[in-house]
Amino acid sequence: MASLIWYFYFRVANMASNAVLSEAPRALSAKYVGSFAYLTVKDRLPTILTKVIDTIHRNRNQFFEEYGEEGVQAEKRAISFLSKLRNELQTDKPIVALADNAPDADSWNQYLQKQQALMDQGGPASWFRSPWLYVECYLYRRMWEALLLNPPISGFDIFKEAKTQAYFESQQAVMAICTHLHDLVEGIGKLVEPQLCEEFLKLLQVSLWGNRCDLSISAGKENSQKSSPIDSLEDLKPFILVDDSNMVWSVLMKSKVLGGESQGRVDFILDNAGFELVTDLVLADFLVSSGLAREIHFHGKSMPWFVSDTTREDFEWTIKQMSGANHGWTCWSGTRWQQYLSAGVWSYHDHPFWTLPHEFCHMATEAPDLHALLQGAKLIFFKGDLNYRKLTGDRAWDYSVTFRRALRGFDPAPLCSLRTLKADVQVGLQPGQGEELTAREADWMTSGKYAVVQFLCPHKEQ
Repeated sequence: MASLIWYFYFRVANMASNAVLSEAPRALSAKYVGSFAYLTVKDRLPTILTKVIDTIHRNRNQFFEEYGEEGVQAEKRAISFLSKLRNELQTDKPIVALADNAPDADSWNQYLQKQQALMDQGGPASWFRSPWLYVECYLYRRMWEALLLNPPISGFDIFKEAKTQAYFESQQAVMAICTHLHDLVEGIGKLVEPQLCEEFLKLLQVSLWGNRCDLSISAGKENSQKSSPIDSLEDLKPFILVDDSNMVWSVLMKSKVLGGESQGRVDFILDNAGFELVTDLVLADFLVSSGLAREIHFHGKSMPWFVSDTTREDFEWTIKQMSGANHGWTCWSGTRWQQYLSAGVWSYHDHPFWTLPHEFCHMATEAPDLHALLQGAKLIFFKGDLNYRKLTGDRAWDYSVTFRRALRGFDPAPLCSLRTLKADVQVGLQPGQGEELTAREADWMTSGKYAVVQFLCPHKEQ
């Protein structure tokens, strides 16, 4: 009876959605055989699960040292859970409700009921028949459930080794960008507006291309930045398909008051830890140092997510690691950023909404407190592919559909998506541009070769 009630509730709720939401095209899904979503669910996600199982097994000695036999038994139970999960995924079993008692479990289970109500021709919501965005997020939540249900190893970050390795493999690039930041800050007071704009555009592009270092798209394989990102910016410009950088600059300049200092806050919705996070921190430092922002809010994940996504632990570890680095300007940067945090100029936030499967157009109703917080920003940077998928609903939009239409009413503040393309959704292109790219390079939307800087200003601010 409860399932029937949920079914009718969500049918009615769906019918009552406003016209803008109902006009959205179909969600990307693994049910479309041969699509990138299909290949991800069929091949890439089982590979990631296998690596997670191996990681837990390789740490069994650590679990024994810390927790004794209880830790070893927890390791065995977690591996058994994940092996069963892998089988469920590969054989397209029905998606099941979460069994842990974490604060977000009810939200996830209600969302499952919603998906069940929306399934075509009845039948259960399953791995290959449900929306790709949902099942991929669900997989990472189930990985976390495997640990939550098996104390005392519940706090183990299954992706920490991969994230740590990626950071250390990017040391040359980290040192290069920190040296650039130091030299820039030393003379920043002498820069006139055109020069300031030029430096901003450089660091914006560094942050953009830093998004290529994504361990979920490479299924956990090494994917680090080894050379100076500054040196390759000119060569990479032709691969930016949409470039609204100058609009972003205009918003930042508009937030400055007479006398030079900004009264505005800039928010970063973070993506990957490692080198990409360092590029985001460098850009944030420039915004504060140049007077383009008074305050920075960083938003990350509250649990290990999509292999390399930034958690609070990653954020704090990175700055601490840099503060103790042997390289002078890397150490200088880390120490400086720690001071920003201590002074409240920078702050880190990890609202649970970021690890739920909702499209961002539902944020105002599903997480009104977070939506209200974002409305206080003068500018929001949304980093990376998963944020882009949630901004656009991960749907089969025509390439030339406007960015505004694809966001379907989500505009809490001026926002900018910095994204290298690693999923088959892209909007805001010129007529014919997507078709031309498809004819030339079949994998242009998933290779990470191309990028976009897409900007949206709320209607009320236009």
